Amino acid sequence: MTGIVLSGGECRRMGTDKAFLTVAGEAMITHVVRALRTIADRIIIVTNTPAAYAAYNAIIVTDALARRGPLTGIYSGLQRSQDEYNFITACDMPYLNPQLLSYMSGLAEGYDIVAPKVQGLVEPLHAIYSRKLLPMIEDRVNRGLQRIQDIYTEARVRYVTEEEIDRYDPGRRSFKNLNTSQEYKEATCLD
Repeated sequence: MTGIVLSGGECRRMGTDKAFLTVAGEAMITHVVRALRTIADRIIIVTNTPAAYAAYNAIIVTDALARRGPLTGIYSGLQRSQDEYNFITACDMPYLNPQLLSYMSGLAEGYDIVAPKVQGLVEPLHAIYSRKLLPMIEDRVNRGLQRIQDIYTEARVRYVTEEEIDRYDPGRRSFKNLNTSQEYKEATCLD
């Protein structure tokens, strides 16, 4: 399995590059990469600022398609991956739970996507994606569609239930992303 980190956002809500903000004394991206290394042989970071990530011993890629957005990031990471299954997450999710990641990776066989579903909402950037989705994603991006959830309608999806999640991460911190300065401030007060 390959771990893919999307770190190509425009930082509009935070005002700065989120990946390098510190949580518990380390950059958020450091937490994310460390957790992914528990299940992944390789790490790919998708970013529009490749030089900033040189220290991470990862494969660094930029967007492979002209249209930018989350699906383009997923496509770019999957395209570079050598593995059928890839755990894809965002750079602003520093609380990934290695036990939950491991459990989810064991569910991937036979599915295109393995994703948690909490209170009826899918966690698309805490999910496993198959490279088999590349043609479908490319088609959607080329038509100007960037909503990640739109690919779920045609994919074979294994949803991870709340009961399954709670076995490994009862506080569900894994899904906490720090998008705004307020979310970041609240999170760092707890650490």
